[in-house]
Amino acid sequence: MKRCSWCGTEPIYVDYHDKEWGMEVHDDNKLFELLILEGAQAGLSWLTVLKKRENYRKAFDNFNPKKVSNYNDKKIRELLDNEGIIRNKLKVNSAIRNAKVFLDIQKEFGSFDNYIWGFVDNKQINSSFKALSEIPPKTDLSDKISKDLKERGMNFVGSTIMYAFMQSVGMVNDHVVGCFRYEKKD
Repeated sequence: MKRCSWCGTEPIYVDYHDKEWGMEVHDDNKLFELLILEGAQAGLSWLTVLKKRENYRKAFDNFNPKKVSNYNDKKIRELLDNEGIIRNKLKVNSAIRNAKVFLDIQKEFGSFDNYIWGFVDNKQINSSFKALSEIPPKTDLSDKISKDLKERGMNFVGSTIMYAFMQSVGMVNDHVVGCFRYEKKD
């Protein structure tokens, strides 16, 4: 079975590629999870984050944005002591800040899903790249989303992070031509 070359042979990476990456996500809690994980990944490999994902789910109350938005100094210390997650103070504080903005966006748009998918008119953008080297690290659209989120008060949502988020939640389908997931286009 042919896959995108970026996932290699690491089982957790292959599973993520085969079952999640590029598939449309419309559940707000799942969108919040991927938003926080993509921000946590900044400067690291996605594989590192995937290996810590279950620890993140436990540490961050299964990515419940309301709970995360109310984290206090004690909870922050607990998170920074948790060896199962990426213990970066800026990233932990960012998750809390972003949760508050996420809730504001839900109030304004009815859901984060309505907000984020509105950028693509609720339709997945299907690419037709033949090689990994053709896939851009960011686009004009990821620039626009990043700018809007930053203006609303989020951080760790730069354009490259937002393009990776768009890929992970299926706003764009960047499976390369020839990959079995490209053909399926869920």
